[in-house]
Amino acid sequence: MSPPLLQVNDLKKHFPVNRGLFGRKSEWVYAVDGVSFEIARGETLSLVGESGCGKSTVGRAILRLFDVTSGQVILDGQRIDDAHPSTMRQLRQRMQVVFQDPFSSLNPRMRVRDILAEPIRNFGLAKSAADLETRVTTLMDTVRLPREALNRRPHEFSGGQRQRIGIARALAAEPELIVCDEAVSALDVSVKAQIVNLLQDLQREFGLALLFISHDLAIVEHMTHRVAVMYLGKIVEVAPRREIFAAPRHPYTKALLSAVPLPEPGAQRNPIILKGDVPSPINPPSGCRFHTRCPYVFDRCRTEEPLLRSAESEQWVACHLDALPAG
Repeated sequence: MSPPLLQVNDLKKHFPVNRGLFGRKSEWVYAVDGVSFEIARGETLSLVGESGCGKSTVGRAILRLFDVTSGQVILDGQRIDDAHPSTMRQLRQRMQVVFQDPFSSLNPRMRVRDILAEPIRNFGLAKSAADLETRVTTLMDTVRLPREALNRRPHEFSGGQRQRIGIARALAAEPELIVCDEAVSALDVSVKAQIVNLLQDLQREFGLALLFISHDLAIVEHMTHRVAVMYLGKIVEVAPRREIFAAPRHPYTKALLSAVPLPEPGAQRNPIILKGDVPSPINPPSGCRFHTRCPYVFDRCRTEEPLLRSAESEQWVACHLDALPAG
């Protein structure tokens, strides 16, 4: 097997909380606390979980939008987490991002032509002015927007069209990996489907790897290859799409999937209602972080942190129970 495009090893990101009269660092937010996974070339890995579990922090850490507390992020054999700024500039061309809100992520003063041309110029991809113009117009064709719109500004487009511009801007750098940070959550249902189909078409055409960060499990089931489930800064289960939706192993994954509507008219799931609230990432529970809400909790869960172990050939779960009932 070929080596993965992206490797994340024991990634941690802790944010200081400044309190007191002089703003001293008295506590830490354990936003991401030991996350590991891999993404193969051309693969989509979806990172799912409740709001505040650390999904977006993982995406931003991979892109080196801030320095990590510890751990490794490796892109095609090159370390990102401690790369020199000159090396980082080269690596940034190979990984791009599509943000949640296309309106705030696009410069309102720039025309679409200039938004798309900027990364091409920054990375020196165009050989001439004519080549630059060809690349910009081709990007518009690729994301299915009319070339006549190149001289318009972001506010003149709908939300779905703006997200297509954001995708085109990411493609302009010719990346190998795109981080989609809740890229469809701000869109209407019909527009979501169009953007997801576009991402899948682009992935097949350009061989892109996608880290798809989302809380919408219905969308995830439609487009992903593998799923990693996060809870309070940690990954609790990783499995291929079919296995995780057909036979989830971790109690938290079971609860998440029980809330996903079924497509058949009149069909219903038996919802699993979790008791209590998500604990604070400033003071996470000892042992298994899910034990305060888990219906299967026993004494070991409260004192010993479970590690990801192989439950099936490609399914990994962090749970002390030797065998959870499948499904």
